[in-house]
Amino acid sequence: MKCDDGRFTGKVVLVTGAGGGLGSTQAKMFALEGATVIVADVSSERGEAVAASIRGSGGQARFVQLDVASVTSWSLLVDWAKREIGALHVLVNNAGIVSRTGVSAIFLEEWQRVIDVNLTGPMLGIQALAPLIRESGGGSIVNISSTAGLIGHPGVAYSASKWGLRGITKSAALDLLSWGIRVNSVHPAQVSDTLMASESTAGWKHANERVMPAGRPAETMEVGRAVLFLASDESSYINATEIVVDGGAASIGIARVRALLEEDFNMSRETGRG
Repeated sequence: MKCDDGRFTGKVVLVTGAGGGLGSTQAKMFALEGATVIVADVSSERGEAVAASIRGSGGQARFVQLDVASVTSWSLLVDWAKREIGALHVLVNNAGIVSRTGVSAIFLEEWQRVIDVNLTGPMLGIQALAPLIRESGGGSIVNISSTAGLIGHPGVAYSASKWGLRGITKSAALDLLSWGIRVNSVHPAQVSDTLMASESTAGWKHANERVMPAGRPAETMEVGRAVLFLASDESSYINATEIVVDGGAASIGIARVRALLEEDFNMSRETGRG
């Protein structure tokens, strides 16, 4: 059910990669706060399902197919949005893919695909839609980066793309100051109930959950709350910065791992004595 006096009543919000995981949660949360949501995804099946779910709950949503790595796809979306909706106040660059291949093993094709989707895609989105946001009276752009854009990550292409997206965020914030558009980024660690999480190995999930300071991955709604905050007027004086949603992993993760290793070491010694 939508909220007629929510934070985004009268606003139009576009979420890329909104067909599943983080994106679908964000789209539904915006709709609950009164927004008209443009559900953008490369998959018509997934995207249409999310838009239909929002409408079925009393919200307003339209689906548009989008390949974020395609200039033509963005151009068609802009034409559609101007013709069918007429305004845009929030862009969430959420679409992304993961790669865990290291620098010594990655092939150029894999590298390029990750960079195209995770880095070039958001840049194209900002370039294409910032003018419409300006014409609509200004607004907010939120880029979904990662803790892989703050610290080291085994996947060289993924890490490079997320560090790069952090840089794009700050460059765009500077460039769009006079347009009344704020640009910020959100940096989750592992998130449950996403395609990326489902593609992780059992060993990866076990290790990740054990070393995370919170003892679990983030829930999609926990990331969504940070996105909605940055997209709303509640964060009107926050620009060119990042919100880290990782349960403390980037800041105190090493201390957590050290404690676990010490615990394992002491336990093995005690077991050996026995």
